[in-house]
Amino acid sequence: MIQIAKFTFNPFQENTFILTDETKECVIIDPGCQTKAEKEALSNYITEHDLKPVRLLNTHCHVDHVFGNYFVSQKYDLALEAHKLDLPTLKMVPQACMMYGIKEFELSPEPTVFLEDGDVVTFGNSKLDVIFTPGHAPGHVVFYAAEDGFVVNGDVLFLGSHGRTDLPGGDYQTLKKSITEKMFALPDETIVLSGHGPETTIGQEKTSNPILY
Repeated sequence: MIQIAKFTFNPFQENTFILTDETKECVIIDPGCQTKAEKEALSNYITEHDLKPVRLLNTHCHVDHVFGNYFVSQKYDLALEAHKLDLPTLKMVPQACMMYGIKEFELSPEPTVFLEDGDVVTFGNSKLDVIFTPGHAPGHVVFYAAEDGFVVNGDVLFLGSHGRTDLPGGDYQTLKKSITEKMFALPDETIVLSGHGPETTIGQEKTSNPILY
């Protein structure tokens, strides 16, 4: 069974997730740790729980989700895994930092493993299905743990809301299609772990999310 640890990092209040199981292998998804204290919070958790990081995954490559990519990749000798269509998003990070007035950041490595729709990410005794969900970002993916009943969905769905589409590469109709055809195809009881804010469920968002109207 997968255990979930959530950390909220950086000025954007981004949610970073560590998933692990009984083998102690773990995956780190969207490390947003920017400051020394935030990086220590992440690494201390891994040390204290005697975890072995084996995958570094990005749902997408907006600046708030990749602040910690360099730190994690270097400390745990991990290759970055993301969708190839989000390479332009990753390459725009320095510009985004300038726009937001962020002067101190470590440049993320580029992915060397490219995730595709239908891929299966494995670690320990566990697996995550990769589902391509563009719209908020052109190469956005989510990670669905069918056996454990949750999805790490980045910035696709939020509690009573959805990802913005006014950033470069965003598109409202594409996001709506990703949500209605991909996300809403998951079981209603599926817990949605969002990139910002609290969790929700697929069933709740299918009845009330503003993307429907």
